[in-house]
Amino acid sequence: MSAVLLWVVVPYVCLAFFVFGHWWRYRYDKFGWTTRSSQLYESRLLRWGSPLFHFGILAVFLGHVMGLGIPESWTSAVGISEELYHFMAVTIGVVAGFCTLVGLTLLIYRRRTVGPVFSATTRMDKVMYLFLVLVIVLGCWNTVAGSILNLNGEYDYRTGVSEWFRGIFLFQPQPELMVDAPFGFQAHAMVAMILFALWPFTRLVHVLSVPVFYLWRPYVVYRTRSDRTGSRATRPGWSPSDDRVRR
Repeated sequence: MSAVLLWVVVPYVCLAFFVFGHWWRYRYDKFGWTTRSSQLYESRLLRWGSPLFHFGILAVFLGHVMGLGIPESWTSAVGISEELYHFMAVTIGVVAGFCTLVGLTLLIYRRRTVGPVFSATTRMDKVMYLFLVLVIVLGCWNTVAGSILNLNGEYDYRTGVSEWFRGIFLFQPQPELMVDAPFGFQAHAMVAMILFALWPFTRLVHVLSVPVFYLWRPYVVYRTRSDRTGSRATRPGWSPSDDRVRR
């Protein structure tokens, strides 16, 4: 029962919070759907921390899509051997995780030490940063411990955690796969699920604010004022009005 609760019930509850939480936030807090940018308060640390974090987390996300979403049989079918896959996963994962962690450290340091930025930090922001740090640290630890230090023995997450993850979305949950996983993977998955449940109620909603409609938005048409009879004569914007001239 504990396995079903942790690895079946909790994932679906967190997924429900993620989906319906975004709907609720957009429906009732549309004006709050923002990153609450603090660039005006400080830009030196932001100039380094923001690119490191955002590009690093993007690489981490793409790595998780490949590692969790794509079955091992698919990569083998296109000629990617298991050795090549793990080499790419370790090298890219370590670099991406390091950049993400350094960028996040700079952003948290900036938020704590710059007065106006810290004043604009909400309690939900602090909770979000806590879980974000935990999930990144645990992810880096799993990469180092499992692939470099070999502390997890012969465990292969592609036949364990990955299949459990895909089973959740296919409505074919297999909690026994997570029961057999090392503790590091269990902790990483649990903290990540809690983070996704909190996601709609934090500034992380800006990830979904992609202006896709710009692709088919019509061009802005500019029209000049004609000089037809009856039209008001134009004047440069810096010219004084007639009233000011008379005064």
